[in-house]
Amino acid sequence: MIFIILFRIDFMPAEEEENIVLDTQEEVMVEEIVQTRQQPDIPPPPRPPVPVEVPNDEIIEDVNIDINSELDLFSESRLPPPPPPSAAEEEEAEEEDFFVFVEEMPQLKGDLMDLQKQIRYPERARKAGIEGRVHIQFIVDETGKVVDPKVVRGIGGGCDEEALRVIKTAEFTPGLQRGKPVRVQYSLPIFFKIQE
Repeated sequence: MIFIILFRIDFMPAEEEENIVLDTQEEVMVEEIVQTRQQPDIPPPPRPPVPVEVPNDEIIEDVNIDINSELDLFSESRLPPPPPPSAAEEEEAEEEDFFVFVEEMPQLKGDLMDLQKQIRYPERARKAGIEGRVHIQFIVDETGKVVDPKVVRGIGGGCDEEALRVIKTAEFTPGLQRGKPVRVQYSLPIFFKIQE
């Protein structure tokens, strides 16, 4: 019974009016921090060289320069002829005497598929599983023959060399500019795909 009575007794003090005072919260001011940068140290300029005295034993004689300012346009020129062009300059001139665009571009005789049929797939490329497109750039001369073929973008594995071999056998109708056959730069893709 004692335990029950103890549990029923309310030990809480009588309710009084409690005045809850709320403390005012401090305002926190956030300062903006300005980002600063450290200026690199600029090295001082180098010292000027110290002048060294040089003995001046030489005496420069006065030279009288007689310049004739008259120009005779009708007399024979005494200038030597210009030198002949070098071999390198001649090669450059020959290499650059082609058109990139003409009125009538060269046309491949036959079909691109006929050219593709001539390809012998390189064994190295077949074993390595190399497939893709080889871009060949060349010049079609006035007779329609392929001159100076180069691989612009290759895939390796012997495919580049095979594409060059096939392009050298190709024949074109020459490009025409003002009705005359001219040398034209041309490019063709050669496709390599392994047949199952």
